Amino acid sequence: MIAHGWQKLDGQGLGATADGFEALGIPLPGAAAAYATGVELVGGVLLLVGALTPLVGVLVAADMAGAFWYVHRDAFFANEGGYELVMVLGAAGLALAATGAGRLSLDRLVLGRTGAPASQAAGSEVAAGVSR
Repeated sequence: MIAHGWQKLDGQGLGATADGFEALGIPLPGAAAAYATGVELVGGVLLLVGALTPLVGVLVAADMAGAFWYVHRDAFFANEGGYELVMVLGAAGLALAATGAGRLSLDRLVLGRTGAPASQAAGSEVAAGVSR
């Protein structure tokens, strides 16, 4: 994600990215280019360190849904411009949104949680015979 966001920001520039989005028929191409660049670059860094993981996971999935619809839906394989990688990245975003960050994440360090609901975590500790 980070590499694709960096490519949009530094390689092409937001203006050229917006122009490309407009040529693809993407609505509000300037806003879409800023969104895609931000989610991919900043969101990619946040996912790497495990910060705001559920939120960023949903944003990545939405970004990939747009990429599927406007760019990649006519073929499956990535080497043909298809949606196979877009589908994997979108599914990974949803999986991270559902499960949250792990033990070695900023979400855990700062918020004291990994993303699992407290009742679910407490239930698993009770089942394992662990008390607080």
